[in-house]
Amino acid sequence: MWLKTSCDLSFDIEVPTPFVLMLRPRSGAQQWIASEQYKLAPSVPAFEFTDVYGNLCQRLVAQPGYFSIHTRAEAKTADFLDQAPGAPFVEVQRLPDSVLNYLLPSRYCESDRFGQMAMEITAGQLLGYNQVAAIENWLRNNVTFTPGNSDAQVTAIEINARKWGVCRDMAHLGIALCRSLSIPARMVVGYLYGLQPMDLHAWFEAYVGDRWYTFDATQPSLKGGYVAIGYGRDAADVAVYNQFGPGVYPSSQVVSVELINESSIID
Repeated sequence: MWLKTSCDLSFDIEVPTPFVLMLRPRSGAQQWIASEQYKLAPSVPAFEFTDVYGNLCQRLVAQPGYFSIHTRAEAKTADFLDQAPGAPFVEVQRLPDSVLNYLLPSRYCESDRFGQMAMEITAGQLLGYNQVAAIENWLRNNVTFTPGNSDAQVTAIEINARKWGVCRDMAHLGIALCRSLSIPARMVVGYLYGLQPMDLHAWFEAYVGDRWYTFDATQPSLKGGYVAIGYGRDAADVAVYNQFGPGVYPSSQVVSVELINESSIID
C-alpha cells in the first residue's frame, strides 16, 4: 500500500537550543520512500548524519522565538507483514555481529531480570519465532494498552509491575523478555496506518530465522501499514527529537497517515 505520512512539531524557544532530530524514514526491507519534504521554519542551518543504528539524524540550533518542523513522506509499504511460525532460534555464536548489541540489557529493558518469567511464558513453544509470538500474545492479554496515558519514561520492570502502558512501554517489556531468552530484539518508532488515536507509534522486532520480524502487542493482530523512522535498543535511542539545555516541549504536535492512490505517485 502507498501511504502519505506527516509530522508537524512546533516549539516556543527562549534561548538558542541545540536539537538532534530523527524524522526522516529510509528505504529498507519492507518500505520504499518515494518522496520526502522536510521544512524548518524559520530556516536554520542543519547538518545530517547517520547514527550507529543507521538512522538518519539532523542536528541544528533553534533560535529564540517560534520554531517549527514539518515533515512529509510518501512510502510504499507491505500490505501484510511477514510472519514465520516455526522460524528457528539463531544460536548466539551464529548471529551477525550487527545484532549482538540487541542481546544486552539497556536503559529501559532490564533483560537480565526476566529469565524465569520469559521461560514460563514460552513453555512448550518451539525455540525462535514461536517464543516471540507467545510473548506478544502474553503482552496483549496481560498488559493494558493505554494510549496517551504516560507521563514518564518507565522501564520494563515497572511496566510488568503495573500492567498498563503506552506502545513504547509494551515494546520495552517485549524486548526485555526476548533478550532474556537470547533472542535479539530492538525497538522501532514510526507511523502506523489506522492507529487510533493517531500519533507516532512504537513496536518491536525480534531476530529469528536469520532476519528481523515485526511484533506489536498494541494491535489485535498484525497488519500492514507500518512506516519505520528509527531503530534502537530502546526509547533512549529512537527519540524523534532530543534537545539540550533548558527543557523545551512541543506547543503543538500533529501526526497524520493517509492511504493514497498509487496512480497519484506514478503521475
